[in-house]
Amino acid sequence: MPTISGVHHVAITVRDLDASVAFYERLLGAPPVAELAGDGLQRRLFALPGGTNLGLTQHERTSADGFSPFRPGLDHLGLGVASRDELVAWAEHLDAVGIDHDGVVDVDYGSALSLKDPDGIALELYVGR
Repeated sequence: MPTISGVHHVAITVRDLDASVAFYERLLGAPPVAELAGDGLQRRLFALPGGTNLGLTQHERTSADGFSPFRPGLDHLGLGVASRDELVAWAEHLDAVGIDHDGVVDVDYGSALSLKDPDGIALELYVGR
């Protein structure tokens, strides 16, 4: 059977590409590494550590509906971190760059730090136990 080597990229549809790029630059501390303009879309690509890429896509045709984790589709995007101390460092970074978050939450199976992008897309920084 053929195998999958991992997640190569995740592409998120956004309403305002410029606003979303500015948010993710503040969040990740780096600009996009590539861009694509094609048939009815514009995309900016961020390279994440570990080889996964995050694409932000603005389509010419969009829905006025905002993001909801209660509709079929994406519930949230979980990004792994190395330790709980790293989550605390992320909380400090988010505070420093003016991004709201819910603080570090500890549960039996790990710890998480939740935030939302400009379209309300739920992001989670996570470390398991």
